[in-house]
Amino acid sequence: MKYNKFYVYALAALLTTGCAKTPTTTSTTATAPVTEAERLREAAPKYAATITAADLSKHLNIIASDEYEGRDTGSKGLQMAADYISREFKEDGLVGPVKNNSNPYYQPVNLERSQWGEGYIMVGKQKFMMGQDFFVLGASPYQTEQTAEVVFAGYGIDADNYSDYANLDVTGKMVVVLGGEPKGADGNYLLSGTDKASDWGNDFRTKRNAATKRGAKSVLIVTGANAGEFGTMTARYRNFLTRPSIGLKNNGAQGGSAVAMMVSPQVGAALLGTTPEKMLAHANAVAKAGKPTPGTFTAVKDVKVKTERKSEALPSDNVLGYIEGTDKKDEVIVVTAHYDHVGIEDGEIFNGANDDGSGTVAVVELAEAFAQAKKDGFGPRRSILFMLVTAEEKGLLGSEYYANNPVFPLENTVANINIDMIGRMDFDAEKTNDQNYIYVIGADKLSSELHQINEEVNQKHVGLRLDYKFNDENDPNRFYYRSDHYNFAKHGIPIVFYFNGVHADYHKATDTVDKILFEKAEKAARLAFHVTWELANRDNRIVVDSNKK
Repeated sequence: MKYNKFYVYALAALLTTGCAKTPTTTSTTATAPVTEAERLREAAPKYAATITAADLSKHLNIIASDEYEGRDTGSKGLQMAADYISREFKEDGLVGPVKNNSNPYYQPVNLERSQWGEGYIMVGKQKFMMGQDFFVLGASPYQTEQTAEVVFAGYGIDADNYSDYANLDVTGKMVVVLGGEPKGADGNYLLSGTDKASDWGNDFRTKRNAATKRGAKSVLIVTGANAGEFGTMTARYRNFLTRPSIGLKNNGAQGGSAVAMMVSPQVGAALLGTTPEKMLAHANAVAKAGKPTPGTFTAVKDVKVKTERKSEALPSDNVLGYIEGTDKKDEVIVVTAHYDHVGIEDGEIFNGANDDGSGTVAVVELAEAFAQAKKDGFGPRRSILFMLVTAEEKGLLGSEYYANNPVFPLENTVANINIDMIGRMDFDAEKTNDQNYIYVIGADKLSSELHQINEEVNQKHVGLRLDYKFNDENDPNRFYYRSDHYNFAKHGIPIVFYFNGVHADYHKATDTVDKILFEKAEKAARLAFHVTWELANRDNRIVVDSNKK
């Protein structure tokens, strides 16, 4: 029965009170009335104590069992997990907040499974094949064969101090650009002024976005110094090119963004009616000039392109449980974990006990604790949404969908508490068997108050060592951008992300329940509980006062 543990804690408190014989005294000293925030703050430890290693283990032994088949997005196993979580929410008394759905605990996420079909670029009589001579990043605007008008736009840069798009009309056209970014005569990059390239040279999306703003239909980035180098890169993308992928429906070129393609130097030269050597000479001319230099290439007019993408709907849901607040109920705290994993590969079940079964069961336990507190007269002042999101492993898709289609307005969302992998030690911690830590990521990025709250409640109630190693904006792992909290942070909502780091079983079939350190997970879950409790019940909403990367 769900109430057993609460009965035990309540009985213990009653016996303790009953056994304490205190003499009756009369005081003439006036005491200040206890505020609602103080009353609720005093009650927090009682409900935090209901989050136990035993209960986390009970839930995890179910959802991370072989029966759930690794909880791959769109699979029977993931649906089983969704059903289990929603039943827990309902039995605990949480409300399903999703309107106009047969199950109000489910937010349907519009996913689709896609795979590349036929793809080619015809330049005159030359035919270049997708997957060999070029590949596509994103959705395709060329589902059937179309004639393309080609234009050359240098490096594809469109910055305040350097623009390759000056006096160019690229509306509806196929834009060919050079990869990377230009260097000056001193060897430094022109955009950054240092020996390190800027986002123009490091992230293809920067050039894609620039082409999109200019109205282009596609941007073809000439990549690699020669065919051999391009072939090596294509080999690295082989799985991406041949295996089905999952994305949000109508998310990509069909939604108004130019599609990006990586093409070999031979494809780029053919489209521009030149040779790879002359394209390299142009790059050298730009470096010598130190500014955009018009190309002397004559783009070929007889170009046809087809990049067929076959898609089918893939049903999946975010699972939501809601506790309405009292005097500040219009403000919402969102607590998240992702309940999907990677499923079955080569006949092996990837149970995902730590990733992110540990976070999932922590959210279920937090929800139960808050629900019981409300039944006992200690309900939160602000509303709390407990959400297990789908398709995190496919690219943070479930949380992205929620952020684009929120059940509660984003402007009323005070903070996101995200729990992703809290039941193991990472490589560094294993060397000293240090279980008493948690990596904290993002708490100070948008709100110094959130960082301070996390520090204070941990010191008062939990006593974990808070490690900020991965919070460094220069951390090469970029974990801040790699879990569901980021889809809240990019909308200006303060977040805190709890994480145990990477271990040897990460994304392997060996990430199993028997390796989970449940006492460690218990402490991390209790920290998340106390931070959520404080955010929900303090008098003033935390302030957004920073914008760190």
